[in-house]
Amino acid sequence: MKKLTKQIYAVIATAGMLVVSSSAFSAAGEWPPTGDAAKGAKTWSDNCNRCHNLRDPKQLRDDQWISTMFHMRVRAGLTGEDTRDILAFLQASNNTTSKKASVRASTSTASAEATAGLTGEGVYTQTCIACHGGDGKGTVPGAPDFTDKSGRLSKADDVLMNHMTNGFQSSGSPMAMPAKGGNSALTQGDLKNVLQYLKDTFLK
Repeated sequence: MKKLTKQIYAVIATAGMLVVSSSAFSAAGEWPPTGDAAKGAKTWSDNCNRCHNLRDPKQLRDDQWISTMFHMRVRAGLTGEDTRDILAFLQASNNTTSKKASVRASTSTASAEATAGLTGEGVYTQTCIACHGGDGKGTVPGAPDFTDKSGRLSKADDVLMNHMTNGFQSSGSPMAMPAKGGNSALTQGDLKNVLQYLKDTFLK
């Protein structure tokens, strides 16, 4: 009985410390920076596939992925940046269309500044290359081969724009592409530019 009581007190004390720590971080504005969803997709594929099959991000809620990722960070030997990047990817993939518009609203201004004036190649290098690769053949499971003339890029532009804008998961793929590749700051003009870049570069 005494042992059980000590365990209960320990749980209460730990919970209290978490609440205090959360309040302190919130008040000081010192929460860790938001991760990069594009980098997170590649890190997710490289690390999770070593031990078990890749899971669809929609299998867990956002809050469940937070606890899962910080548990797996220790077991997988991930850095803090890796963990934040993967979490950003999972949450971007997991959000409904209505929620995607508000993903990382607090950093939207900075993201918009980072993408302002980028060409299609610039958008691809910044947001897409982690999953789709420099050669367009894909670096993660389920990513299409852009060099296949009868493949993904053979679809109509309006279909491809819809996939890029709202996200898309190929049949049999363990992962979905997040809306706008996880970069909510991209405009429709940015997406049109990168689509043209894909066709000019990989369908030669």
